[in-house]
Amino acid sequence: MAKRQLVLEDGTVFVGEGFGSERATKGEVVFNTGMTGYQEVISDPSYCGQIVTMTYPLIGNYGVNRDDFETVTPFINGFVVKEVSDAPSNFRNEENLDHYLKAHDIPGIFGIDTRKLTKIIRKHGTMKAIISDLEAPAGELAEQVSKLILPTDQVKRTSTVKPYVVPGRGMRIVMVDFGAKHGILRELTKRNCNITVVPHDYSAESILRLKPDGILLTNGPGDPKDVPEAIAMIQQILGKIPVFGICLGHQLLALACGADTEKMKFGHRGANHPVKDLRKCKTYLTSQNHSYAVREGSLENTGLELTQIALNDNTVEGLQHKSYPAFSVQYHPEASPGPEDTNYLFDDFLNMIKKNQVKQEEEAYA
Repeated sequence: MAKRQLVLEDGTVFVGEGFGSERATKGEVVFNTGMTGYQEVISDPSYCGQIVTMTYPLIGNYGVNRDDFETVTPFINGFVVKEVSDAPSNFRNEENLDHYLKAHDIPGIFGIDTRKLTKIIRKHGTMKAIISDLEAPAGELAEQVSKLILPTDQVKRTSTVKPYVVPGRGMRIVMVDFGAKHGILRELTKRNCNITVVPHDYSAESILRLKPDGILLTNGPGDPKDVPEAIAMIQQILGKIPVFGICLGHQLLALACGADTEKMKFGHRGANHPVKDLRKCKTYLTSQNHSYAVREGSLENTGLELTQIALNDNTVEGLQHKSYPAFSVQYHPEASPGPEDTNYLFDDFLNMIKKNQVKQEEEAYA
């Protein structure tokens, strides 16, 4: 395998071996702390445009299989690991990681000190980087990548283009796709929901025309403020239809209610983040992947109640509207990868819908 280098915008250089696609790639370099789940991480649309570093030292040892993808087409720009296995061993394995990355034109680099890289990101914050061969001078690459303008169209790139239906006999759910993971669909289909998946820019009028019982705002990549049409749509449906927001959907619900969001120093990415439910006084381990968070100080006069916080840094992890049937979480209750401690939230969503239907019937007969 050819030598390759990872150059950060501050000039730091890591030299390692290349795998996957041979092309050069640029993007925001982030790290994921999960010990397993690299296939789900690579195929998670929320990583769109990013170079992902896995902190666990050995990646690829159980291969790649047909069942654990979170989207058909991966959107990551690059993959960084300490050691990559080219001879995976698992009864579900169908190909190794190198072959998979080559097939999807994703460059990778291994054999670098990922612990050092992670410590740099934790100290100085997320930064831009480039993976390249050794022919290009590192100084020129650092200067080049420092001028890189990060994209703002990630949601458009990862969202479905046209509506489609996943049939079921239960609740009618409209799922607004901001770059959704398949895990969300799996949890809804498990509960026999009839799901209509719509694009990120679908209007409130078009959604209401579908006569949904509930609306699910999915995860997705990037800055929630780059999706103003979604914020406007949520403002128009809030109070009319029950709403459940996940990750980016959580941030969009907060913005629609008048709260604010901010970019985090290095974000939350991993399958082991502790979150405390303030109402139950109970802690859950959660799967997370986000660069932005809702500012707790901005919740005043929004009608939103803080329900959950991250125990590592006290950031906002859960919100409930005080007047309308609407709630959201910053983490991924569908997991994939990670613990499934919080997938009960999908049941809470359906129960909220039932309570809202009973309330509407009572008001109609009053």
